[in-house]
Order: sequence, then structure tokens, then C-alpha cells
Amino acid sequence: MRLIAPKFWTKYIRHMAKFCSIVIVFFFCICFIDLFSVEVAAAGRNLRHDDEAGTLHDHYHHVKVSSLSPRQSCMSSPKGKKQDATLEVVHSYGPCSKRNPDETSHPTHSEILERDEARVKYIHSRVSLPTADKVAASAVTLPAKSGISIGSGNYLVSVGLGTPARQLNLIFDTGSDFTWTQCQPCVATCYSQVDAIFNPSASSTYTNISCSSAACASIASATSASPGCAASTCVYGIQYGDSSFSVGFYGTETLTLTPGNVFPNFKFGCGENNQGFRGSDGLLGLGRNQVSAFSQVATKYGQYFSYCLPTRSGSGGSLTFGNSGSASSATVYAPLLSNSQNPTFYFLSLQGITVGGIKLSISPSVFSTAGTIIDSGTVITRLPPAAYSALKTTFKQLMSNYPTTSALSILDTCYDFSSYTTISVPVITLLFSNGAQVRLGIPGILYGTRSQTCLAFAGNSDSSSMGILGNTQQQTFNVIYDVAGGRLGFGPGSCS
Repeated sequence: MRLIAPKFWTKYIRHMAKFCSIVIVFFFCICFIDLFSVEVAAAGRNLRHDDEAGTLHDHYHHVKVSSLSPRQSCMSSPKGKKQDATLEVVHSYGPCSKRNPDETSHPTHSEILERDEARVKYIHSRVSLPTADKVAASAVTLPAKSGISIGSGNYLVSVGLGTPARQLNLIFDTGSDFTWTQCQPCVATCYSQVDAIFNPSASSTYTNISCSSAACASIASATSASPGCAASTCVYGIQYGDSSFSVGFYGTETLTLTPGNVFPNFKFGCGENNQGFRGSDGLLGLGRNQVSAFSQVATKYGQYFSYCLPTRSGSGGSLTFGNSGSASSATVYAPLLSNSQNPTFYFLSLQGITVGGIKLSISPSVFSTAGTIIDSGTVITRLPPAAYSALKTTFKQLMSNYPTTSALSILDTCYDFSSYTTISVPVITLLFSNGAQVRLGIPGILYGTRSQTCLAFAGNSDSSSMGILGNTQQQTFNVIYDVAGGRLGFGPGSCS
């Protein structure tokens, strides 16, 4: 047998050692990579878990139940620079209103909701008829019967009228066009108001409008009633769906919003026969009709106004005419649409809703069939039946840990929180066609008292009825009407 040379063994052993070292390093790398992958996967799971926990937190409001009870005293308005054309806004029945000092005279929640339903039916009836039919169907002589106010969750602003200016507290209403106030003499009846009734004969700038003028003829589209004529003076009549009405002379007067914002020859109704608007001196119409207060001052303010509606017990409300450039960078804008068949209203492109982070399975066509408007005078948002059903079902599922209670008028999803200190409520977010998302706070989600707190939405009776974004859902937002720009903004408000 031939022996292998020692030199060969030395070389062989050196190569084997090198090979083994490579194998060892390779397996070490494989093990390290595998271990690293496990750690990364675990970290990823933890990251997703943390995100889900954060998202879960973001999709719920955690609320002290005591905050659901309204304050009994008026809080001071936030201090800050007041814009030139800004009016203070107060809730008609809130503690900051001086219109109704007697709390016992305030309507109950059920009464507010019943009147709100009457208002919604009135709006729907206006939409369902062509303009010519609206005028033809209106009574020339309005019934002199006791009425109730045009809604009850209304907001008041104080403006000056006449020379010298007399301060009047008027409901401001984006769903109405015609501006009017009670006037002396009351030839039939006037309802009780806190301020002295306006006396046109005591003003040096009041003038009646002739019944043969184009201005007189133009009010039919705003009042849904053909004007009359008395001693060559234009006579208007307007009736609301809840039996409230005003009849009187159509005239011009000097309107003073603030000392630096005065408008001569402002057209308005001087009502000598009025019923149903307790708690206010009349109405300031901010609809889109040519005779509305908005249209009459639009040239100066560039078809732009905004407001912040306080809660019933809140403060700091405001109505501002013109763009001061002070809108928050956090403001989101949705398309503001118009409808030639219903030119008064401000239409929105609402097309979806999320509840607790869950997007409801609702086709956008459900909202577009009849359209949706925004209205400062309607209290509770009305949704198409299919949309409300989906909202209610999901909300009830996410609130299943809390005891339910009886319905409150038109609100059918109600809870009793009287035995709770804190509650968690799913966030509701409104989705618009351009991708804008408006996240509602607790004031826009819940309505009622501690022992009977309800989901603050209601369904329309049929899919052909127009949806309405009511003032409960608008509370504490800075709501911007950029009419010339065709957009509606929702931003952080300065009111509470």
C-alpha cells in the first residue's frame, strides 16, 4: 500500500477547516436571519396591535355623564378680537338668552322635537311642489289661529333697525328667505316679545314699498304667497308649516349689523298680524333667494358668511358676514351645491357615514336621490330611510353594553345613563363626495337628558324626501358658507 505524503494531509486538513468554517458561518447566518425575522414579525404584530388600540381609541368619545346635563347659568364668552361684522349668537332657550328669563316657559325636549317635525314637514312640502304651485296653494288670507314657533332649537342674533336704530332679536335661519319683525300698530294680534315692538313711524328712514313695483312682485318666491295691495302699499303674507305666520306691509329701512356695517334701504316685512314666534322679535332670512338678508348684503361681503352655534347651555356663538381670513387650517370643505327647483336651500354632497370607524354599507345613490341640505333652523338631522336604518343598527350594536329606554318623540334609539359616571360613544363621521370627512362631537351625536339620551338622528318617512343636516350636528363647528366659491367649511369653532 502506498502511503499519502504528510504534505498532502496538511493541505487537505487546511481546505477542510476552511470549508467547515464557511458552513458554520452559513448556518449561523441562517439562524440569525430566522431569529431576526421572528423578532421583526413579533414587532410587527405589536405595532399593528398598538395601531389598532390607537384607532379604537380614536373612534370613540369617552364622556363624563355629568356633562350631558345642561348648565343652568351662562358662561362668559371667550375673550378675543371681535371681527367687524360679527354678531353674537345665543340659543333661544339657553341660559345666555335674555328672551326667556323664566325657565318654566321653555319647551320640553318632546315639544322641541314635535315642532321640529312640523318644520321638516313644511320644508318637504315646499320642495315637493313647483314654485307656481306653491304660490297657488297658499292662502291669500292667512288663518288667525294660535300657532307655535317655527321650530324651537332656534338661534338668535341682535340687529339694529331704523333711525335711530332699535335693537331687535331675530331668529336667523338659512332655510328661510324672508326677513320680518313685528310692527306697531298690531291691527289684529301680535305675540308677546321681550323687546318693545318696532314702530316705523318713530324712524326717519322707513318707507313703504309700492304694490306696483318689481320689488313687491319679487316676494312671492320668498313667501310662497302672492303679495296683496292696500292703499298702494305692498302687503305680504307668510305662513309656516307649524301654523306660525306673519302679515303686514313690505318696506325699506336702515339695517345696522354693527356700527361699521350699516345698510340703508334694506327690504323687510313690517308685520302687524303675527302668531307663533315666542321668544324672538321676528326672523332674519339667510336663504339664497334675491330678497333674503344674505342676498341684500352679499355685494359687500362677497357672498360669504359663517357661524358657530353654541349648545343649548353653551356660549360664544357668533354669526360673521364676510371672509376675515381667520378660518382654521384644520377646516375641511365640502362642495356647496345649488338646485334650480329649490333655489332657497344650500345643498350638500353627503354620500356616506362611518360609525366607530366602520363605514356603513350605503350606496351614495341613497343620498343623491333626493339630495341633502344644511339648515340652521332644523334641530335633528334627517336621513334617507336606508341610511338611518344602517346608522341605527350599527350604533346599537356598538352601544349594546348600555341599557336602553323608551323613545323620545321622533328619536327611537335611546339609553339610560343615570347609573354611569362615564360612557364610551362611537364617533360618527359624515363623508362627502370630494373626500371631506366631518367628525361629529358628542353634541352632534347625543340628545336628551341623563336618563333618556338618544341618538340625535331621525329617518325620513320615504326615500324621496330631502335629507337635512340639522343644527344639533352643526353645534360648536365654525360653519363657513363660501357661496361664491361653491364650498361649505367645517372647522374648529370658538363657541361651546
